[in-house]
Amino acid sequence: MKNLYIASLEPTAGALIISMGIMELLKSRVHKLAFFRPIVKDISSVDNDIDFMLKHFSLDQDLKDSYGFGLDEVEALLSQGKESEVIERLLEQYHALEERYDFVLIQGLDYASFSNTLSYNFNHIIAKNLQAPYISLINGKHKNYEQLIHEIDLERSSLIHEHVEHIAIFVNRLDENNHQCLSEKHCKTNVPTFFMAEIEELDLVSVGEVKHALQCQQLFGNKKDLDRIIRRAKIAAMNIEHLLERLEDSDFIIVPGDRLDIILTVLYANYSKDFPSIAGILLTGGFVPPENFLKLISGIDFLSIPIFTVESDTYKSAVLIDDISASLHPQQSRKIALAMGEFMKAIDIEVLQERLRTARSDIITPAMFEYTLYQRAREVRKRIVLPESNDERILRAAEILLRRDAVELILLGERESILHHANTLGLDISNATIIDSATSPLMQQYADDFYTMRRHKGLTKNIAREAMTHGTYFATMMVQNGDADGMVSGALHTTQDTVLPALQIIKTAPEVSLVSSLFFMCMETEVLVYADCAINQDPTASQLAEIAIASALSAKTFGIEPRIAMLSYSTGSSGHGDHVDKVREATAIVKERYPHILIEGPIQYDAAIDPGVAHIKLPKSSVAGQATVFIFPDLNTGNNTYKAVQRSAGAIAIGPILQGLNKPINDLSRGCEIADIVNTVLITAIQAQSEI
Repeated sequence: MKNLYIASLEPTAGALIISMGIMELLKSRVHKLAFFRPIVKDISSVDNDIDFMLKHFSLDQDLKDSYGFGLDEVEALLSQGKESEVIERLLEQYHALEERYDFVLIQGLDYASFSNTLSYNFNHIIAKNLQAPYISLINGKHKNYEQLIHEIDLERSSLIHEHVEHIAIFVNRLDENNHQCLSEKHCKTNVPTFFMAEIEELDLVSVGEVKHALQCQQLFGNKKDLDRIIRRAKIAAMNIEHLLERLEDSDFIIVPGDRLDIILTVLYANYSKDFPSIAGILLTGGFVPPENFLKLISGIDFLSIPIFTVESDTYKSAVLIDDISASLHPQQSRKIALAMGEFMKAIDIEVLQERLRTARSDIITPAMFEYTLYQRAREVRKRIVLPESNDERILRAAEILLRRDAVELILLGERESILHHANTLGLDISNATIIDSATSPLMQQYADDFYTMRRHKGLTKNIAREAMTHGTYFATMMVQNGDADGMVSGALHTTQDTVLPALQIIKTAPEVSLVSSLFFMCMETEVLVYADCAINQDPTASQLAEIAIASALSAKTFGIEPRIAMLSYSTGSSGHGDHVDKVREATAIVKERYPHILIEGPIQYDAAIDPGVAHIKLPKSSVAGQATVFIFPDLNTGNNTYKAVQRSAGAIAIGPILQGLNKPINDLSRGCEIADIVNTVLITAIQAQSEI
């Protein structure tokens, strides 16, 4: 399959969401992807769906190559009986894309946008001429069960009549009753039909959309705050006592910029655990608070809502906000996560992927690798415990993971405090399990178990109890006892704080004598494994061999064919010295224990990665020039190399990922970003699957 056509019967059916979901499935296996709309409503402005797909998926494609006709032009041609000219021009433009890309995802214009000049099945005609298999989309909002069944049957019949290969039908925006009835009662046919629930939040305007539409100046708040959704825009001009009675969750407060009393009241109400979370504050009339007042606000540690100023008056600002239509933008990570979570819950991924018969690419880009992590994690959802739930990055990552329905999360800490912190950030983590270790009945059990494990080392009951008051120890014991499947920590703690409890409680796997680490280095067109870059300072030859074997197994777990390069400053038999001899001995140990593993060593980095150099230095090697797993002789070399490649080559470094433990525990860098946390949790969940 080289292409796929998606089209909806009505507007606002969610065609962009389905296109996003299909693109994510494709991104995990296809390298060069393009997005094409045969017809757009207006070529004088940038089409929102095209703009979104090109930016969100970083498609290497010019905007002008992403569409064929404007609606006015195509209707004019059709009214003159020039349908063949329309098809010919579309074929010409499409084939130009097809020559440059491995796969083209095509999104048609909804039927309701066409005038009577265009036939009901014009999308079907285009798809047939482009030889594109077809996905239909039906808007289920405000329809009863019988209407929906009729539309499904009509769409199937129409595509059969047009001789178009029908891949699937999506029925979107269903209310709770229809969603349940269709999911349970609708009989299965040879065309898979997937049912998606209405997502209210997708119809709500975000703070960022208000900022853009009104051209506001932002006084306070960061980029992440623009992702907050607005349930109500509310004018605040009354006395404070009456205002407090009317505050509701996700209100966007519109207030004259000289009402300093109201501004302070809203800020403190947002922080109070007894009041709802406010989406943001808009100061109107062109009034900017005086410098000392701004200084007062900037000194508030708990300030977590965005504040804007605008020239328009209060009434006009409220009217302008009311006129904004919600739409998806690449910056709206929270909405995107929510939409993709619903998409993945609705589909049978094995059935849909089988219908999307695409050839898997040998190239692996960072995006392909990350999308694969989501898909792998969803196969068997695991419970991952996060002990550092007081960190904002952890909470933001948790919301993304929960919305995407990729894992089950356990957050450690005082429930009310965690929920309040999330609420002040405008986050929804209601689907997470929250455990307060201080009051949990598990506390005493874990302390007793830890004491039993370590009493031969001189551990006392009091020290065992004290240890369990630390989040990493409590979380590690959860994993050991099967109350969680994996743990991720390190955003606020050192590597030692994460690794030591794991060594004391989880311990190494039976055939392993040491814990090591690896980084997935996501290059432009491939993902490489670097080890060990975080744990073992100067491993012996036998330890180096263990690191190589563990790294090869880890690579295979994540779909990377292991070809191991045992790195040194010398290649082959040309060099001598203690360091070279250690690498040579380690290579021999691996070959003896696992003769089927492809391994080369000692070998220099250039000979391991560059086919040209490999042809000169090791022409008969099955690893040289195409290595995927790079084993460094010591921590100094490994740590510096991964950081040099990360910063100089622009590679994405995911890790450190721990290996060799009985159960998955993983460490974060204290400087980690939200995406790092998300990826590490997904990897931990996949590691937990392999424990089954």
